[in-house]
Amino acid sequence: MIGAVTIARDVRAGRITASAVIERCLANLESKDRRLGAVTRVLHDRARQEARQIDDEVAAGRDPGPLAGVPYGVKDLFDVAGLPTTAGSTIYADAEPARADAEAIRRLREAGAVLVATLNMDEFAYGFATINARHGTTRNPHDLDRLAGGSSGGSAAVVAAGLLPFALGSDTNGSIRVPASLTGVYGLKPTHGDLPMGGVFPFAESFDDIGPFTTSVADLRRVWEVLRGSAPADDPDQEFRVGQLGGRFLQNADPDQLAAISEIAPDARVVDLPDIARARSAAFLITAYEGGTLHRAALAKVAMAFDPATRDRLLAGALIPRALCDAAQDFRRSFEAMIVDLVSEHDVLLAPAAPCVAPLVADPRITIDGMLKPARSDLGIHTQPISFTGLPSLSVPLRRPGRLPLGLQLIGRPNGESTLFRFAAMLEDRGVIGVSPPPGVWGKDA
Repeated sequence: MIGAVTIARDVRAGRITASAVIERCLANLESKDRRLGAVTRVLHDRARQEARQIDDEVAAGRDPGPLAGVPYGVKDLFDVAGLPTTAGSTIYADAEPARADAEAIRRLREAGAVLVATLNMDEFAYGFATINARHGTTRNPHDLDRLAGGSSGGSAAVVAAGLLPFALGSDTNGSIRVPASLTGVYGLKPTHGDLPMGGVFPFAESFDDIGPFTTSVADLRRVWEVLRGSAPADDPDQEFRVGQLGGRFLQNADPDQLAAISEIAPDARVVDLPDIARARSAAFLITAYEGGTLHRAALAKVAMAFDPATRDRLLAGALIPRALCDAAQDFRRSFEAMIVDLVSEHDVLLAPAAPCVAPLVADPRITIDGMLKPARSDLGIHTQPISFTGLPSLSVPLRRPGRLPLGLQLIGRPNGESTLFRFAAMLEDRGVIGVSPPPGVWGKDA
């Protein structure tokens, strides 16, 4: 699949029609997703109608927008007009259809992007695996015996497989950054609250954000600018002050991640975040409480309709006392202020994204602190503490042709996304990071 910026340029110039792009994309989704398990619905009629409108705009001499004719998909928790918003659950399969698109979809459509599919996820976004009782398990295109990660696994997998140039996911505790790392693509968790959440089914609103997956820094920045509604001023001559996170970020990492960090910034100061284990525990508690509270009424009525792996965690969250969650929020506010002050001397902090390569579907466990832990809950060991602070974090793929993907987090100051993009573009130019096509059929131009 050609990148988003390239497709839009060619459609705007009349070198290719949006309809031709979309027809090819639809055909690939239908024929190639069967083994991947990333797509929940293909939106044939809507996609073709939107593509025709773009072609009409070009024919009339009007500019259809910076993402003209670019096909994309969304995690199955974005409102899509005329369809029920299921959040990956059977419980809402027959819910009243959404009356309007989510705000993010509206902005993308105004920019000329064409929505073609909704994408698989962990039920209610509660997990890091994309093992879904209704839609099945999303497989990793680099090795179909391995997980794609989650909860935005469908969004990451279709981009990694070359079936879509970009997709939207959501990130509460790492649900964009973890699958981006495991499938070898770029994924952004923005500064908390910076991108529009209207029409997105919540999980834990204290941490919920949306963001894109792409195969290049340029595509990621273009989609982010459209979603944000503006391109902030940037200083192209700014030098980067780079640090790396220490402690558990170094203890639970693949040696290749640590080697890459040393190569990127050999003289980087090691920054140890105090109380990091406590921060992750507080994030777990707040997430469980908010998730359990949100679904309390449904649990009381139709508990057995929930995915068992989701149901038990939501029931536990619904039993957490409000006072305990309030105490965790109080700690969060003091911790966030301390971290923002601590990182103020740096433009970019480096850390692993997921702690390892993708685990096997047949044995979804990973090693944390020397012990085997369930991947569904512990793949976010390095992303969850960053969500707790609200800082922006960009997951970038190390360039590893022929090997399973590994990613790093580039963590910035509040609203420091532009700096992260420039730093990532520099690493991309140096060949340190970049997308490597999956082997076999997934390695061919889709």
